[in-house]
Amino acid sequence: MLSVREALSQLLDAARAVSGTELVPTLAANGRVLAEDQLATINVPSADNTQMDGYAVRAADCESGSATLRVAQRIPAGTVGEPLEPGTAARIFTGALIPAGADAVVMQEQCEAVGDSVTVRHTPRSGEWIRRTGEDVAAGSVILPTGTRLRSQELGLAASVGLAQLPVLRRVRVAVFFTGDELAMPGEALKPGAIYNSNRFTLRGLLENFGCEFTDYGIVPDSLEATRATLREAAQQHDLIITSGGVSVGEEDHIKPAVEAEGRLNMWQIAVKPGKPLAFGEIKREDGTCVSSSTGAAYFIGLPGNPVSSFITFLLFVRPFLLRLQGATGQVEPRGYMMRADFALPKADRRNEFLRVRVNAAGGLDLFPNQGSGVLTSTVWGDGLVDNPPGQPIAEGDLVRFIPFAELQH
Repeated sequence: MLSVREALSQLLDAARAVSGTELVPTLAANGRVLAEDQLATINVPSADNTQMDGYAVRAADCESGSATLRVAQRIPAGTVGEPLEPGTAARIFTGALIPAGADAVVMQEQCEAVGDSVTVRHTPRSGEWIRRTGEDVAAGSVILPTGTRLRSQELGLAASVGLAQLPVLRRVRVAVFFTGDELAMPGEALKPGAIYNSNRFTLRGLLENFGCEFTDYGIVPDSLEATRATLREAAQQHDLIITSGGVSVGEEDHIKPAVEAEGRLNMWQIAVKPGKPLAFGEIKREDGTCVSSSTGAAYFIGLPGNPVSSFITFLLFVRPFLLRLQGATGQVEPRGYMMRADFALPKADRRNEFLRVRVNAAGGLDLFPNQGSGVLTSTVWGDGLVDNPPGQPIAEGDLVRFIPFAELQH
């Protein structure tokens, strides 16, 4: 069996970003990946301005710490004041441009205004409470490099330099289907031995979270022929095919032989709990081309059928793989944080375990009592996962690596 790190390394080594770009409005670019460096066309701020409501002054006029000055003008944001004469002050409001001659702003709380005069009860230094031209962004600098996955803050930065449109890579096209004659859809009556297909809802939600274009082929009959036919069809117009179920070694598990018949299988067992049966490979395309694979094939990832296993293996393996296909060049592995375990796990597994836990009021982690691969309630109850290395018991009070679900679902 491959370790989690080895499996992820192979996945990321194989991933190639999709080709094809489009220009989209900055307002509609959330979650997309930049196809080109973005340069600032202006300085931000474009001119010296005030950080505070207060009075623009000449610092030299206020050296006494109790200077009384005539208020010669009022400068709201969006207006341009007159040059400041010596011995005067300008009433100024946050964001307004600093008038020529002024070299400091004194916050209004340090001033006492009476009529058309103000007493400044502070000795300001030159530059105090002034935002300098270009101190945030310098014109001509790269503000967002190629491969940046755009979040709300990147969109705000792009807007701050006037970028109304952004060049982004096209969305990744994903096909998804589910195997198992025992599967039924909510709203249907359950026959003896049947279960509702929760994975369909979980995986569709995850693909939507990651901004994929996807085709849902639904539940495919448990037969080699049906599985092969669906793989062939899905490979023609998609970059990645994801399946759930049928990746074990039973006589009714058809994913492995189907993938081997229609392409190639690189790996299919990983030392991870939950989620040991996981497959990665490629499905050949009839026209021999594929925009995201140099081998003329669509990528394939087969997830286990148990609902928790399917969910966690998607987060651990499919998520970073998808980010690479989307063109993201930064870190795609989730960040972990060392936190205190307020539970004990005396018997360690030989596999890398990912335990469902919740942050408690004392700042420690509580363990969900049933860590079974079919206990989907643990994923709703929990705040994230403890990444526990193979063979590592946990004593109460130990520091463990905690990965919040928030790190795994964006």
